[in-house]
Amino acid sequence: MRTARTATPTTAPRSTARKRPLEGLLTALAGLLGLVLVTAAFPAVAHAEPPGVRAAGLHISNGRLVEGNGNDFVMRGVNHAHTWYPGRTRQSLADIKALGANTVRVVLADGHRWSANSPADVADVVAQCKANRLICVLEVHDTTGYGEDSAAGTLDEAADYWIGLKDVLAGQEDYIVVNIGNEPWGNTDPAGWTAPTIAAVKKLRAAGLAHTLMVDAPNWGQDWQGVMRAQARSVYDADSTGNLIFSIHMYSVFDTAQEITDYLNAFVDAKLPILIGEFGGPADQWGDPDEDTMMAAAGQLNLGYLAWSWSGNTDPILDLATGFDATRLSSWGVRVFNGADGIARTAKEATVYAGQSSGDTQAPTAPGTPSASSATAKSVTLTWAAATDDVGVAGYDVVRVGGDGTETRVATSTTGTATVTGLTAATAYTFAVRARDAAGNRSPRSATVDVTTAEGAKTSCSVGYRVVGEWPGGFQGEITIGNTGATAIDGWTLGFAFADGQTISNMWGGTPTQSGGTVSVAAASYTSTVPAGGKVTVGFTAAKGTANTAPTAFTLNGAACSTG
Repeated sequence: MRTARTATPTTAPRSTARKRPLEGLLTALAGLLGLVLVTAAFPAVAHAEPPGVRAAGLHISNGRLVEGNGNDFVMRGVNHAHTWYPGRTRQSLADIKALGANTVRVVLADGHRWSANSPADVADVVAQCKANRLICVLEVHDTTGYGEDSAAGTLDEAADYWIGLKDVLAGQEDYIVVNIGNEPWGNTDPAGWTAPTIAAVKKLRAAGLAHTLMVDAPNWGQDWQGVMRAQARSVYDADSTGNLIFSIHMYSVFDTAQEITDYLNAFVDAKLPILIGEFGGPADQWGDPDEDTMMAAAGQLNLGYLAWSWSGNTDPILDLATGFDATRLSSWGVRVFNGADGIARTAKEATVYAGQSSGDTQAPTAPGTPSASSATAKSVTLTWAAATDDVGVAGYDVVRVGGDGTETRVATSTTGTATVTGLTAATAYTFAVRARDAAGNRSPRSATVDVTTAEGAKTSCSVGYRVVGEWPGGFQGEITIGNTGATAIDGWTLGFAFADGQTISNMWGGTPTQSGGTVSVAAASYTSTVPAGGKVTVGFTAAKGTANTAPTAFTLNGAACSTG
């Protein structure tokens, strides 16, 4: 089992966290296996009902994060490294909101390792979150890797910092969550995480903080030894208000669907609130996190997720936006914001903002008719004339218009141009644009533009199909698409048929359309290019009867593929 840790800056401002494995982990793990079970053998979470006392504002009810009015609130957002890039925060929050997020997790410092963010600075961060109609998760980063990283601070010190901010935080319970300390324990004796976590929770409650508290797992946030999973009930019960949510950070430890779904379901089944407080997707030398399952499982279970991170990482592989530029999303950023189960498709703004009129009730004018350029087999760039607004246009939503007039948001932008990805080769689409202002007013729809994507490259392909796991009435499958040709496949549609009435319920890596047993899968934006000699993988869950015969024939862009 691999693990990961955070490498954060030693002076401010510098780049934000980058996950890396602990040197010598395999040696240490060999000694630990006799004491603590990992992965599939994680201890079960004890099941009990939470305490009955509830606070105003964001709080926990029946194992879920809800707003003051009782409505579910599912976080969909990203992390932003404010403490190292304070000059970037104002624009970053506006851009993150314009791309569809409903939450931002903000990196702060308590003064142990980096210069403390002052009460005035934190108050301004909260104000900026509220101005952009975002829920704000505030976290102290100085605790990262305590017990293993000698520079890390303690949870007790972090609790003192939050108590010092009590006047700033009071009255903001509708808008903020207090994440006591980031990844507050390393891989050394992670069982030591429990007592200081409970002590910090009790200290904050004794000081009168009524906000929902968030606690991160040990093992640099990834809990690969299952300590948080085993001790979650005791930590939760230590909170006199019952308003505490657990945060698991998912990087290279979580590289299989089984690990991800087992971990999240353990908390859900025990009615203990949890979210994915950080996660990464790009593969690196330490492994390849299964971000598709993370996002899909979060969608299925109605759990929050917060991707790491907006911009400024020492290793920019985890930058969602290149150089803090919202018009230059990385492939990781496109995946998180506009991909399957992504922010643009799933985020819902907190209802607390619906009851707070900014006084701005005038919608922007309709943008100009979009024009199309740079159309490929899988993408097209749209450009339009700016809308106008009495206060100011905050951003634009590009929508695909169906034959019945329905709209599906496929891209967002803060400028007059956007590139729509994840399209299918040789396919006709209709697009339009709507503008929106900071108050949430949306413009009339622009006139539409019709676009037909280019023909895809001739296809030489192989397909591998396997059942990953089965259960009564359902199963999980995996399809590996290989390019056996000499040129890259740029955009694809996979075709096959089930023989026993199997029905796909969820898919990652592609978008399925099913009629009877016949299935057509359009590539996701992040799987649509298959390099010569390369492969991409599509995963899915499906319903089944008693038989579950594997498909025997596959086509890619209409061409038959070899199987095996």
